[in-house]
Amino acid sequence: MQNQYRLGIDAGGTFTDFILADRKGGVRIFKALSTPNDPTAAIRNGLALIEEETGLSPETIVSNADLCINGTTVGLNALITHNGAKTGLIATRGHEDSIEIRLGHKEDGYRYDPDYPPATMLVPRYLRRGVGERVLSNGQVHTPLNEDDVREACRHFLREGVESVAISFVWSVLYPEHENRAAEIVREMMPDVRLTVGSQLYPQVREYTRTSTAIVNAYLAPILQRYVEAVDAYFRSLGARHPVRYFQSNGGLALGKVVSDQSVYAINSGPASAPQAALWLGQPWDMKDIITVDMGGTSFDITLTRDGRANVSKNVDFLRYRIGIPMIQVETLGAGGGSIGWIDSMGLMQMGPQSAGSEPGPACYDQGGEKPTTTDANLVLGYLNPDGLVGGRLPLNVEKARAAIKTHLADPLGISVEKAAYGMFTIVNNNMVNAIRRVSVERGYDPRDFVLNCAGGATAAHITALAREMGTRKVLISKLASGLCAFGQIISDVKYNYMAPAAARLEGAESAAKLNGLFNGLEARGRADLMADGFTDDTISIRRSLDMRYVGQVHECTVDVDPFEVTEAALERLKAAFHARHEELYTYAEPNSAVEVVNVESAITGAVDKPGRMTVVPGKGAHSALKGTREMIFNADGIAHETPVYDGAALGAGDRITGPAVIQEVTTTIVIEPGWLAELDASGVYVLTLATQTGAAQPQRATEVA
Repeated sequence: MQNQYRLGIDAGGTFTDFILADRKGGVRIFKALSTPNDPTAAIRNGLALIEEETGLSPETIVSNADLCINGTTVGLNALITHNGAKTGLIATRGHEDSIEIRLGHKEDGYRYDPDYPPATMLVPRYLRRGVGERVLSNGQVHTPLNEDDVREACRHFLREGVESVAISFVWSVLYPEHENRAAEIVREMMPDVRLTVGSQLYPQVREYTRTSTAIVNAYLAPILQRYVEAVDAYFRSLGARHPVRYFQSNGGLALGKVVSDQSVYAINSGPASAPQAALWLGQPWDMKDIITVDMGGTSFDITLTRDGRANVSKNVDFLRYRIGIPMIQVETLGAGGGSIGWIDSMGLMQMGPQSAGSEPGPACYDQGGEKPTTTDANLVLGYLNPDGLVGGRLPLNVEKARAAIKTHLADPLGISVEKAAYGMFTIVNNNMVNAIRRVSVERGYDPRDFVLNCAGGATAAHITALAREMGTRKVLISKLASGLCAFGQIISDVKYNYMAPAAARLEGAESAAKLNGLFNGLEARGRADLMADGFTDDTISIRRSLDMRYVGQVHECTVDVDPFEVTEAALERLKAAFHARHEELYTYAEPNSAVEVVNVESAITGAVDKPGRMTVVPGKGAHSALKGTREMIFNADGIAHETPVYDGAALGAGDRITGPAVIQEVTTTIVIEPGWLAELDASGVYVLTLATQTGAAQPQRATEVA
């Protein structure tokens, strides 16, 4: 860190998290309720809260910060609610409906479900205009661009009040001149619209993916532009000396202009920083295989790092829309603290995906919510402090929670409120475990080989139950867990992705020279862009990937490689990497079959100075942090037992506690189930292990170990 402070802001569905780090290694977390109707209001409210608690004015923090970083759900919310800009599409005539044909099938999981409805089109049929032009698969022009068609499309869009336009032609990645000329006409006739050109945004083979990605980008661009302009202006008014950085779905930072132009990269920016934070926390123990679970008020997000690298996906269906650009692989589930419990037509209890959100919130928030939620269940089970959350700033009403569970679940099912609450707790845990298996077991990873990392304000109440169910024997919980994604942002680097189509077999000197030239060209652009942003050559790093397949295959898989000169001899290294990846994904490889490349990509990263690591002073023994006891339920019988409650702020490095117990941090509550041991490390991370693994006996009651 070059200046006094670094500020990270992560806007979630219920809370907006703030992480303030200083040059001395101090790190503090703050939370404010999100304001979906005006996201910038939550930023102002959060900075006011920081001033109230620290005495530091927003002007003091921002003007003395080397980085202010914002992870936003603005794009995500617009896509979820279908509240984006009015968008028009200019496509090759005859291909206007490719986004509805969708490669001829529904998304995986619903392909054979006749009752599954079609996705809502972001561009309705009357705003899709086909124009005369055609490029062949060899890059040759078959039909020249009909500029009159483009002009007529613009006149139609002007009559309809279109705010944003996407252009996507067939095989435009091999001959972009038609798209570029069409873009010139649109800018001439519609100077006020946002414009997305498919071959510039996503220069990769696959027409449907490119068109869909361009449409999503165009749909979100005006929304993100207004948001970025408002945030940038606000921080400038506070005396910011450096531009605000925005977190992207690819796991890196970017300037506001980049996010405005490439809005599709900001869709899932919040949870995308979790892998970086997880690796930072695990670094003292050299932990590189980590599954991070983040349970907030609205959703439950899972990310995975293997050998120190986060899983990255391309060409995925996100919220039913195909997106081609690289994104940190995040499995999202409607299972948060606000997830609502209900009874289905079979008389079975279910949890979510409906959420009470922050408005009106769970019944226990006493803000008008009447439906029973996960938070209500945790309160009835005794896990949460009845005096309130966030250091008492958010008071809780136990009676409202009990009444909601009784009315909607316990009485209809003929069971006690306590048993219903534990049933809610168990069901939401099972939902989360199934989602964890989708990013681990279903992708060939054994979760027992991974450390489970806790993120999000609500996760720590469930983390040992999740670990028990998964067979995971080690858990990390940072004191910053409830704002871990915001923390991940302040330790992340600037990152841009550069792509190019590369139809070539991995054979011969000509193919090697082609690939080498493509990579060198992409990386020269990336270095130039980062150097213009103030980075020096020694802070820039490169990671390459290739989309490859066996000749004759329909689909390709992405293979990551380190940079090296691609010579004819080096092609064998690429083949070997592809065979290994293919076997990892599909359990077999064909070493004697020919391999071809479809697309190439270079991820260019500019390293940012990291803040100091949090330090915790040595403890005086857990007994000094014991606040008292509270009745809690850890079994389906619904019977409560007196359980110790510890003040996390009073615990020091080396203090150890065995479960059952609860540790109350200001912004999260750690529930330690029977059989688990928690030890606070000097880095501010609680390391939880099964007590039997450490040689301790399985306790029946919480006792102090040290």
